Amino acid sequence: MVSYKELGLVNTREMFAKAIKGGYAIPAFNFNNMEQLQAIIKASAETKSPVILQVSKGARNYANQTLLRYMAQGAVEYAKELGWEHPQICLHLDHGDSFELCKSCVDFGFSSVMIDASSLPYEENIALTKKVVDYAHQYDVTVEAELGVLAGVEDEVSSAVSHYTKPEEVVDFATRSGCDSLAISIGTSHGAYKFTPEQCTRDPKTGRLVPPPLAFDVLDAVMEKLPGFPIVLHGSSSVPQEYVDMINKYGGKLPDAVGIPEEQLRKAAKSAVCKINIDSDSRLAFTAAVRKVFAEKPAEFDPRKYCGPARDLMTELYKHKIINVLGSDGKAE
Repeated sequence: MVSYKELGLVNTREMFAKAIKGGYAIPAFNFNNMEQLQAIIKASAETKSPVILQVSKGARNYANQTLLRYMAQGAVEYAKELGWEHPQICLHLDHGDSFELCKSCVDFGFSSVMIDASSLPYEENIALTKKVVDYAHQYDVTVEAELGVLAGVEDEVSSAVSHYTKPEEVVDFATRSGCDSLAISIGTSHGAYKFTPEQCTRDPKTGRLVPPPLAFDVLDAVMEKLPGFPIVLHGSSSVPQEYVDMINKYGGKLPDAVGIPEEQLRKAAKSAVCKINIDSDSRLAFTAAVRKVFAEKPAEFDPRKYCGPARDLMTELYKHKIINVLGSDGKAE
């Protein structure tokens, strides 16, 4: 058993309470490799933003659970090295799909876990969530649950159709499950193709797809039912068109990739939404930078020469999200 406190990590309870009170959202950045982790910590340390390091089931298998523990501990020490005296870093399991996986993450030093039982019938979702909560709370690990279903594909999570969260269910669900935060569905979606062209309109000047607006009426109704309760948005990458254009320019093929407009995320961050998940954007930045190097320097084979520029571009992206979208800069001095 490894306690996250021994690794220098924190859970989400205090950071969420401050975010709700302060009208900003905590960035939850998924990572799969060292360069992503370096970029997240550098951006967070330079902006003094609390941050959630998110790891999916697939990413955990990819990295190895033991290495991951030391990477998280190393991230805390790296943040201090960069001048962040009291880092507020959480290590979070994203979309845990079983009690066993959540338990294993708690035992290996995660400070927060998500149990995603949203595809199960309502009562089964509550029962599984409560089982995870009862175990995790013994070790002061916070638990995120999900009510409603997001469309799209991300690692092992896949759904062709979204189902908005039903506001009339949230009080009963949160009370009976005991979860610390709740991921809801209001029209965000996983992956780089969050909407089909048929769901969008086209900007007559640029020809780019314009996605439909998020269902803020559902969010407002949830906040009315659960005042002050931490709400989470998944599938909230904006799919920056400059990265998509770079990828396509240098040999990629991402037609009609479209994400959530940043102005809508800014609006959400000022509400009870205190955690916003971003994954695809950093994948796009990484891939764009690597493709550019390969296209311009086809003889290059030193990973540092293409992973380095990728890391730099991701750092820029993370800082932009923290400062200009989520408003979490300066909240963890």
